[in-house]
Amino acid sequence: MRYAVLGTGAVGAALGGKLVELGHEVVMGSRTKDNPQALEWAQGAGPRAGSGTFADAAAFGERIIVAVNGRVAPAALQAAGETELAGKLVVDVSNPMAFEDGLLRLAPVESDSVGALLQRSFPQARVVKTLNTVNVAVMIDPDCVPGDHQLFMCGEDAGAKAETVSLLGEFGWPAGRVLDLGGIVEARDLEMLMPLWLNLYKRFGDGAFNYEIRRAH
Repeated sequence: MRYAVLGTGAVGAALGGKLVELGHEVVMGSRTKDNPQALEWAQGAGPRAGSGTFADAAAFGERIIVAVNGRVAPAALQAAGETELAGKLVVDVSNPMAFEDGLLRLAPVESDSVGALLQRSFPQARVVKTLNTVNVAVMIDPDCVPGDHQLFMCGEDAGAKAETVSLLGEFGWPAGRVLDLGGIVEARDLEMLMPLWLNLYKRFGDGAFNYEIRRAH
């Protein structure tokens, strides 16, 4: 499978690297062809890895992973090109956060989300929100945290969600531990977990944790 990973940070590099390790081909996309982080990643990741602009990556990828900061995700997909997104699975792992006056702020928040905004802006894409509630190490190695902890997922397209569950399975997440929350509107719930996640991160001193939902029956 050919993947486009949009974003050159730690999340994009780790997800792209894991996909290459699994035998997929990956192009890391950024604003410019000569982005030094993307070039360094591609050189280190091996012959199945490449780099280019957001548009280059989207044209290459059969599936798209959005790993930029959520606040710039709409602009990244706009640069990728609406035509190149049409019909493709777009896995949004982003969070719309920034620190302002020493506090974590989300934008949009409460009544909207990046996931829903991307689906509205690119209606022909098949957007699925997932992976944004764990740190990058847990994303690609769930066994680093013991127990039957879960991932959350939401999106409008049942087929896209099935593809996402399959992809998550390659990362080591059993299908039974991926909780489908419903339509893409529920992405706001996942994004609003970030202040809690950051609070826990500060308390524990690292990101090696996750949420586990237990029912009485």
